[in-house]
Amino acid sequence: MARNLCTGNYAAGYALALAGEANRDARGCAGGAYPITPQTEIIEFLRGFRFTRGRIVPVESEHSAMGVCIGASMAGARAFTASSSNGLAYMTENVFAAGYYRLPIVLVAVNRTLGPPWNIWVDQGDSLALRDAALLHYYTDTHQDLVDTILVAFRVAEDPRVLLPAMVCLDGFVTSHTQMVVDLPEQERVDAYLPPCSVPQRMRHEHPATFGGLTWPRETELHRRQIEQAMQRVPIVLAEALDEFQRLFGRRPAGALVAEQTEDAETLLIASNTMAITLRNVVRERRARGERAGMIRIKQFRPFPRAELLQAIGTAKKVGVLDRNHSPGSGGIFWNEVATTLRERGLLVQDYIVGIGGGDVTPAVIGEIADDLAARTAAAEPLWKEVAV
Repeated sequence: MARNLCTGNYAAGYALALAGEANRDARGCAGGAYPITPQTEIIEFLRGFRFTRGRIVPVESEHSAMGVCIGASMAGARAFTASSSNGLAYMTENVFAAGYYRLPIVLVAVNRTLGPPWNIWVDQGDSLALRDAALLHYYTDTHQDLVDTILVAFRVAEDPRVLLPAMVCLDGFVTSHTQMVVDLPEQERVDAYLPPCSVPQRMRHEHPATFGGLTWPRETELHRRQIEQAMQRVPIVLAEALDEFQRLFGRRPAGALVAEQTEDAETLLIASNTMAITLRNVVRERRARGERAGMIRIKQFRPFPRAELLQAIGTAKKVGVLDRNHSPGSGGIFWNEVATTLRERGLLVQDYIVGIGGGDVTPAVIGEIADDLAARTAAAEPLWKEVAV
């Protein structure tokens, strides 16, 4: 592997391209291309890549970009695309369709605030608007995590026990446009890691079939139940994919969640994406001062890692969730999942909505949240933490 100084967008485009090229001896690859800030460089990289057996198709909208992926995947190709913000919103109908067709498409989502009013900076409202689609969600914290997770996402999505699309998310500008040193794998290792893509329900000339036709309620109920069963198999498939990644690449990407200093923690803070990096530094500083603080980084949002969270929570009595997202009338979306998971533990679970629209979530901001959580005797409604922008 070669160490490269590159942006998150470059790293994402590179990983998608090599994953597509790895299917050249099977049915090739394809993807739909439509640019939107701050995702555009990913599409530019893919359009400039010379695939042996593949094509990136420029289209007139994000809806059509996912439509190209659906067509390609139904033909048996490895399919992928990228988008952000209102582009993801426009793509929504076809994201749902891809999941219900059980197509293992990988979508890279560069998190950006939905508008209007128009805002090009990060929050997670765009990707989390898809939380009820038949779609795996992964939230990455570093450039290296992004590259590794894209490759893992293909392996998990295409596994015959899963066969669902996957979305890999990164923070707009914070990750997409900054540079870090990344180990970019050679094509040969990616070839070894990703088996030929096999879509068992793909279209075949010798066996004409109708896709997406009318069904009765009983068939639809069975269909949704099968999707749920596939989601339940993801933890086993993910563990196997991580084992194989470690064997081939010499490092192990994070799994569904990462727990740090939780064994004896009195207070825990939960975050995702790059906020988790800042949170980690705050927790370590507080530990050095003798505070029993801990943290959990949630990487996999769908399927939500309930069993892993229950195991990781340790002895903590107070849990705070940092949400860079907001469901109107309900609070933070990660908090809703965490509170539901911990409902029988009798813990104080407080939501902090922070960094909406790209506000800086600094160590000082997280420190104030940690102080508020430690002083609490009861949870309140979700708290909006104002940050300087």
